[in-house]
Amino acid sequence: MYPDPKRVRDRRLTLRLDEYEHAVVVALANYQGEQPAALLRTLVMREAATLLVSRDDSILDRASA
Repeated sequence: MYPDPKRVRDRRLTLRLDEYEHAVVVALANYQGEQPAALLRTLVMREAATLLVSRDDSILDRASA
């Protein structure tokens, strides 16, 4: 069914938000016409990609500490 079985999204992470943060995510998801979880996955992966290509070496310094 899937060309690459590793692309199946079956890994779960828990993210806890307060009421105000949740309201922002839900409002943005509604505005975009997406599900909140899909929106958060997109935002997290976009930020991760930005950090990976960033020239800011302090990120690497913090990871090795």
